[in-house]
Amino acid sequence: MLTPNPVPLPPLPPLPPRHGLRINRVPGKPVRREADGSVTVPLWLEQHGRFHADLVLRLSAAEAEHLHAQLCRALDGAPVTTPADRTPDCRKDVGGSKGTHQP
Repeated sequence: MLTPNPVPLPPLPPLPPRHGLRINRVPGKPVRREADGSVTVPLWLEQHGRFHADLVLRLSAAEAEHLHAQLCRALDGAPVTTPADRTPDCRKDVGGSKGTHQP
């Protein structure tokens, strides 16, 4: 079961209004696993720098696993910013090299 991250992530800096639409994670709302096995990610839609709507990204378990693997690959080599007990295995240093996660 997915649990809320106890360490809040800092918000991204706002873009100037000319950038139109932007989608952000909702601060304080965790990613959840639903009864049907899907994973939901609460999102906010901003238009021209102002809140416009609540959105939910719904992923199947397979889609969530694939996204997790892609995020770990994209973050490879970047500093780990989560506490050790909350860091995914693919981001931990294993014997001098990053662990790998294959979808």
